[in-house]
Amino acid sequence: MPAIHFEALDPAGRKVSGVLQADTPRQARTQLRAQGLLPVSVVDHSIEPERGRLAWTRGVSAAELSLMTRQLATLLESGLTMEQALNALIEEAETSVSRNVLNGVKAEITAGHTLAGALGRYAQSFPEFYCALVRGGEESGALPTVLQHLADYLDTRQALKQKTSLALLYPALVMLVAIAIVTGLLVYVVPQVVQVFQQSRQSLPLLTRALIALSDFLRAAWPYLIVVLIGAIMTTRTVLQRAGPRLKFDALLLRAPAFGPLIRGINTSRFASTLSILVGGGVPLLNALHSSTRVVTNAVMRAAIEVSIDQVREGASLARALGSSRAFPPMLIHLVASGEASGRLQEMLERAARLETQALERRMAVFLTLLEPVMIVTMGGIVLLIVLAILLPIIEINQLIR
Repeated sequence: MPAIHFEALDPAGRKVSGVLQADTPRQARTQLRAQGLLPVSVVDHSIEPERGRLAWTRGVSAAELSLMTRQLATLLESGLTMEQALNALIEEAETSVSRNVLNGVKAEITAGHTLAGALGRYAQSFPEFYCALVRGGEESGALPTVLQHLADYLDTRQALKQKTSLALLYPALVMLVAIAIVTGLLVYVVPQVVQVFQQSRQSLPLLTRALIALSDFLRAAWPYLIVVLIGAIMTTRTVLQRAGPRLKFDALLLRAPAFGPLIRGINTSRFASTLSILVGGGVPLLNALHSSTRVVTNAVMRAAIEVSIDQVREGASLARALGSSRAFPPMLIHLVASGEASGRLQEMLERAARLETQALERRMAVFLTLLEPVMIVTMGGIVLLIVLAILLPIIEINQLIR
């Protein structure tokens, strides 16, 4: 029976809200009126995974999900029942989105569903690998332990994402400011300065004429350039949604000298971490591989995992299946082979994820160390060309006066 979220007014005019079980919103309104409540808003929670068009059906944020997972693990480990733990989480929730999602999960569990099944109805908030791991924890009877490992993984993933975002923030700001300054010089400053030279009817240097032409072009065509830029972005997004072009584009990214190792490292770390948690949580290997595929963003690496799943299903070892694609680093393949041989696959996958994360941080540090001076030198060179284009006619005038 679906979980219906409602907002209503009691006889005193106070606003109340909650979740109740009903087959349809109309039946829910009938129940509310029977309780002496005046329905204001009645929404079926089951539409959240598919549509998500209403404001309150937005997914839970990554930070909230990590905190919620750790709190649930602690409450269950303390001996509380699932219903009591969810009630505590609902009272602790800071946002209406989290509160509504938790209310829906609680209603699904009250109706007889498992926790994994209830979470699966809210795909915007709980990824597929999350639900698969919870299902494995429920089947193995070690749900609190599995949730603790999952919370640690979510914290590590969120910390890496924040560290990367903060590291890229400064270069991005520098680039935006530099582009704004250069655009301002070309559109507003240069025309006023070179107007004096044009009125003198003297022969201008090639660099100055090129700068004047570029300035005139930007001032006349900037609306069309914006339209072209927006159109190019939308067209690129549409094309990359197709399997063939996306596969070729991602293959090109993997071969890129600077970005290739970073992209490979990020996806390898995500894949190894997720697979380690799923295997450790008691999820069968094939199901764990299916769920781990969802966290890989590169189409080439995702396709390699899907091929590996077929090979493992036919009896091949995981290390051999992953190694045949040559899409993953050799370190991961060797550690997986060692884990399969020793029966410590989870430990070896966790170690591979940790090594890839450390290597990724080093690559990111080197990349940012090189990026900043390159940006400064590039923008400095552009400004130098603008200054030279303005100074060269002045120098020529001084030589003529002498």
